[in-house]
Amino acid sequence: MNRLANSTSPYLLQHANNPVDWYPWGAEALQKAKDENKLILVSIGYSACHWCHVMEHGSFEDEQVAAVMNEYFVCIKVDREERPDVDQIYMSAVQLMTGRGGWPLNCICLPDQRPIYGGTYFRKNDWVSLLFNLADFYKQKPKEAEEYAVKLTEGIRQYESVKFIDSQPEYAKEDLETILKNWERYFDRVEGGIGNAPKFPMPNNWLFLMRYAFLMQDDDITQQVKLTLHKMAFGGIYDHIGGGFARYSVDGYWHVPHFEKMLYDNAQLVALYSEAAVWQYDPLYPQIVDETIAFIKRELTSPEGGFYSALDADSEGVEGKFYAFTKEEIEKILGSDADLFCIYYHVTDDGNWEEEETNVFFRRETDQQLAEKLGLAESDLVSKINTLRNKVLEARSKRVRPGLDYKILTSWNGLMLKGLCEAYRAFDKPEYLELALRNAEFITGNMINDEGRLRRIASPKFSPKERTLNTLSLEEGRGEATVAFLDDYANLIDAFIALYEVTFNEQWLQKAKALTDQAIQHYYDKQTGIFYFTAADDEQLIARKSEIMDSVIPASNSVMANNLKKLGLLFDKNEYSEIAAQLLRNVIGQIAKYGSSYSNWCNLLLNEIFGVSEVAIVGDQAETLRIKMEKNYIPNKIMLGGNKGSLPLLQDKFSATTRIFICKDKTCGLPSENTEEALKQIWN
Repeated sequence: MNRLANSTSPYLLQHANNPVDWYPWGAEALQKAKDENKLILVSIGYSACHWCHVMEHGSFEDEQVAAVMNEYFVCIKVDREERPDVDQIYMSAVQLMTGRGGWPLNCICLPDQRPIYGGTYFRKNDWVSLLFNLADFYKQKPKEAEEYAVKLTEGIRQYESVKFIDSQPEYAKEDLETILKNWERYFDRVEGGIGNAPKFPMPNNWLFLMRYAFLMQDDDITQQVKLTLHKMAFGGIYDHIGGGFARYSVDGYWHVPHFEKMLYDNAQLVALYSEAAVWQYDPLYPQIVDETIAFIKRELTSPEGGFYSALDADSEGVEGKFYAFTKEEIEKILGSDADLFCIYYHVTDDGNWEEEETNVFFRRETDQQLAEKLGLAESDLVSKINTLRNKVLEARSKRVRPGLDYKILTSWNGLMLKGLCEAYRAFDKPEYLELALRNAEFITGNMINDEGRLRRIASPKFSPKERTLNTLSLEEGRGEATVAFLDDYANLIDAFIALYEVTFNEQWLQKAKALTDQAIQHYYDKQTGIFYFTAADDEQLIARKSEIMDSVIPASNSVMANNLKKLGLLFDKNEYSEIAAQLLRNVIGQIAKYGSSYSNWCNLLLNEIFGVSEVAIVGDQAETLRIKMEKNYIPNKIMLGGNKGSLPLLQDKFSATTRIFICKDKTCGLPSENTEEALKQIWN
């Protein structure tokens, strides 16, 4: 085994038996490169990545390929989820060089870490040829390599950067309309989503567009959001048997997924479908939320309440083998009921995707449409299908399972905690809140150190051969001290604010405030008016980067900006509000060009234009009125209250009578004793 054998990362452990002399990222490898004047080969991926596995089997497990790598390079393996700071730098380099990115990410660097070449997946022969050429280039033309490294490194430092903007622009609805005019050109008006293939869910895109449609009363955008939510839930990207979504579909129809299932996608989709159910109720939405949470609880929850990171796309070396079925297999499981199941999920003898005779389950008709077509009562159809699904789930559970990435990441746990809070807010199911509170207690007990700073990762320590879902434990690996990044702070702060809003327990808000102060102290730069992704006292890489553009996960700066906006109101703290305003000023000039990459900034812009209603519910029956209030869709609000509290807005408002105060711009209206009167104040 190579030097990765002592790692806790599932991804690094996957490569521990490679003949490549892999090093983990760290001082030993970096010093070796300098001492021996060798190029560094940085290879980055993650455990659930299908093409990472393909390149490993094709190249990194090959003795001859490994010999070339070991001879001419210091080879470093990086788990992008453990070290997103390293990934961020070399992803920027590859995007600058090639115009595209992805994983596996492979970058060739000078001995001082500055890149000179990079790409994603390489076939074996191309890879070996490339390695020989680069080694020879560095030997024969070191000055040219140095010159290129200088230019590329400067590009990395400038990539995804913004300028400090002093002047405060006037935001208006016209700004939003301009953003949408450019954005909607990319809408798929038939299958939903954005663009053609591949298709990613992009939950934050649809969260903003839903809020925009409501506040701007835009029927066209409303229909596009509803179409997309429906198509994703009916498509093969959704696991109709076990719940939860895959990372993306390889086609434009949401049919064939790239089968890896990531915590961060499912966390955000739980939040999206929950909010959609309050916006414009559809019985499909609570079903998707409930099944996805059941999947998370069953397959991605540790015994202590932390959430694991991902399930692999592959099982038994084949992508999707765990999830796909032949019609013959379905008939064997379901017997005489197989025909109904096959009609419902479009299962065919020949198979409904490229893998011979296998089927990815998807839907086309609603339950009402299919029931009418088959001459059944809708309730009978739904009941029967649920019974059949459970039988298929039971049969599937006996298959060889996909690999589990058992890392517990603070950032992604924050996303899932927020999703559970939004589900509880929408549906008032106690089990959602119980799961959220258990996770919050896990995070506070394991992911925050004695100085009040976050750890990024908790990983169990055990032999990978001994790992099963039932034996995972943090008993040895509890509280593993790893550096945290801005996204850890941003997403956890967001989650703690949400947890306060559904419990009115002020401890969660105080924790959010304490973490915010830590983030400002260690990550915020007053000169640039932006948060860096890494702390000032972290390891210094070749560039200190900021995360600005929203992607499959909202950028840490946009999340912090929204957090600071809320906390500034909740604590009446101008410093928070001013930083949030500065962040938006710096970015506003870039948003109109490509709204999809700034959707979470657009959420902040919505709040600036329409204002934020502060809904304070105080008194012994505060929880009852909170639940009633949450049945009404008010996307631009914050909730606070209870029968006690220290927040400035709650002072002098407690009394024997339960009342609702609607406040805006530091001015409160007359108290209401029912939600109807309170809503009039919000919308009038």
